[in-house]
Amino acid sequence: MKHRLSIVIGSTRPGRAGPVFARWLENFAHEHGKFEPVLTDLAEFDLPLIDEPHHPRLGKYEKEHTRAWSQAVDAADAFVFVTPEYNYFAAPAIVNAVDYLSREWQYKPAAFLSYGGASGGMRSVQATKPLLTTVKVMPIPEAVAVPFYQKSLDENGNFTPSEPVAGGATAMLDELHRWSVALKPMRAPAQ
Repeated sequence: MKHRLSIVIGSTRPGRAGPVFARWLENFAHEHGKFEPVLTDLAEFDLPLIDEPHHPRLGKYEKEHTRAWSQAVDAADAFVFVTPEYNYFAAPAIVNAVDYLSREWQYKPAAFLSYGGASGGMRSVQATKPLLTTVKVMPIPEAVAVPFYQKSLDENGNFTPSEPVAGGATAMLDELHRWSVALKPMRAPAQ
């Protein structure tokens, strides 16, 4: 069975560009062939600022949105966070979503497709990596950054990647798959 790749749309803002890049990456990952890609839109989970009374390490979730988010993260073998940059920092929706859970994240690799202005969202990526390591996610160095992203969208709002972006996406998915396979024994239930 192919490993399940959760492509997490990390912005919940109205008018966001994240879904455009996520859909492109979903199609690209299908063609790449090493993963079963699944779009995971944080906006659809509508996670309020952490509202669970118990620490996530206990897994005692009382809210339906938390249980649904837990199932989505638990089902994944690897992640690509599609993220913009907010004030030179991580997307708040991603920070909140990561903080909601604990066990579900463990021993899975993550990569990033970031977009923004001159930095292409890379400051967001660098700010998110330490957060992911605290929940035992392995962020890999390979990533895709789309600077001045509006210039890569056509008149219909579709994303047309440059050669370096497509090549970077291939390298990212190849390495993400290697890590997903390598970490799979650690994701197996303890006996």
